[in-house]
Amino acid sequence: MQIITDPAEMQAISENLRLQHQLIGVVMTMGALHEGHLSLVRHAQKKAGIVIMTIFVNPTQFGPAEDFERYPRPFEQDAALARAAGVDYLFAPPPERMYPEGYHTSIDPGPMAGSFEGASRPGHFMGVATVVVKLLNITRAHLAVFGEKDAQQLAVIRRVTGDLNIGTMIEGAPIAREADGLATSSRNIYLSSDDRQRATVLYRAIQYAGQETDRGRHDLKAIAHEAASLVHSVIGSTPDYLCFVDDETFVPAVEAVPGKAYRLVMAVRIGSTRLIDNWRFVCGEHRDA
Repeated sequence: MQIITDPAEMQAISENLRLQHQLIGVVMTMGALHEGHLSLVRHAQKKAGIVIMTIFVNPTQFGPAEDFERYPRPFEQDAALARAAGVDYLFAPPPERMYPEGYHTSIDPGPMAGSFEGASRPGHFMGVATVVVKLLNITRAHLAVFGEKDAQQLAVIRRVTGDLNIGTMIEGAPIAREADGLATSSRNIYLSSDDRQRATVLYRAIQYAGQETDRGRHDLKAIAHEAASLVHSVIGSTPDYLCFVDDETFVPAVEAVPGKAYRLVMAVRIGSTRLIDNWRFVCGEHRDA
């Protein structure tokens, strides 16, 4: 595995790989790697001959009161995990290489980015959209794999890359979960032992919603309210949001239409840690949660 820190060098390597007719897949991360990230690598390896992993804690997607400074950065451990997973190139640029002096350009991802995570974290998706497009241009990837845990992010990236004719295939990979159902996340390390136990209520809320839709209920707003009450009963506070949305547009959904895809999306604060999770289903089909 080669470790590259210079965007121009990474771009030149990728262009040369393309000239050699190599299919390039990219997995973008902010480091602090866990099984969820490694599952994305395995997904990319099934589709591409060369896999690039990026590790970049992107300052433009963090708000002033968020955890940019304390975000974990165990680079040596991350590099070892990437190497063991069979990553071909690890691209880990410093911020000043990605945003040099005089940098001004950013991408407005449109109205989809203004709700849910976008409402809770103003400017977040502008930072995400900008860095993703930069990394796609640098890595010249044919395929980019993103985890479905960040479902709204995935939807925004699909919209941005489609609108801008980027040409990279964007694929979502299933959420990796711990044995008790908690979605793997770099932020899980912030949870105390008590908070870690309480965090399992997110998956229990998903299971409840799945059971109710399996029963044939179509009143998604009512099911979401009941799931939110379950979460509240365990953590003692109201979720930042817990709602069913159209899987493609992220417009809130009230009543399910047979054959249409929806997601239950949620963000919950447990102690000082904010966790997100989601579940996708197609009305009329058996749940996969």
